[in-house]
Amino acid sequence: MTETATPRDIVLIVDDSPEALGFLTEALEQSGFSVLIATSGASALNIVDRITPDMILLDAVMPGMDGFETCQRLKANPAASPVPVVFMTGLTETEHVVRALEAGGVDYLTKPINIDELRARIRVHLTNARSAQSARVALDAAGRHLLAVSGEGKIRWSTPQATRLVNAATGSDEGLDAVSAHIRTWMKTRERPGMARDTTFTIRQAGQASLQLSFLGAIGADEYLFRLTAENRLSDDEILRQHFSLTQRESEVLLWIAKGKANRDIGEILGLSSRTVTKHLEQIYVKLGVENRASAAVKAAHVLHEV
Repeated sequence: MTETATPRDIVLIVDDSPEALGFLTEALEQSGFSVLIATSGASALNIVDRITPDMILLDAVMPGMDGFETCQRLKANPAASPVPVVFMTGLTETEHVVRALEAGGVDYLTKPINIDELRARIRVHLTNARSAQSARVALDAAGRHLLAVSGEGKIRWSTPQATRLVNAATGSDEGLDAVSAHIRTWMKTRERPGMARDTTFTIRQAGQASLQLSFLGAIGADEYLFRLTAENRLSDDEILRQHFSLTQRESEVLLWIAKGKANRDIGEILGLSSRTVTKHLEQIYVKLGVENRASAAVKAAHVLHEV
């Protein structure tokens, strides 16, 4: 029975052999896959810059840029990094298998390719890739400050919240590169299999906020998870004050508005009359560019969630 793929499954085949390309393209298209072809590593990189496939089948031995280098460069592309790469080659020595896996491949098939075996492996790796992607989306939605690195300390992925936290702490859009260097140094000081969960270390740089990283454990064969927190983090009312150019009292009022408190409650908490709270709200609406407390609360909550 022929395995059927969903319409969105796109397989990129990279091989310098026209015969191999023709054979594999016909077999996979009959199974319902959309197929892209590249006859060189450079061509594959150009295609992936425009279209992100769901799977890449990569010949290890090609003239010019071989499959190993091609895979390394593909994995350096953030969009392509999560895409599973299956190597295809007639090389069977252990050193070549190891090299393929070290380059970022998830599997290794020897030529001539058995189509039934290829379909089965594609199905498994697509399922695994989707599970990993679903987990990352869930982490993103939960607002977690998490990032994962390879055994060499290279950033594999980070949640948007972690990226924003790092960039804010370092004052640079390239903050993850600096964090990667610190993680790499930290990992070199200990044997990876023996790294204890919940071990923490702090990154401190002059004139910048400190970041604390907690090691949460291995989540894959070469993927290690860290949680980030900012030390000396600004209080919520200070964050609102700086973001919206509010006065101290206005930021305090806005914070309680975001927490759903009524004017009377806010007045009692801050020692103000209801009339004074209303006056502060009028100024807050102007500075936030909103017309009511509900809109102000939404804007404040959004800013606090991003930090």
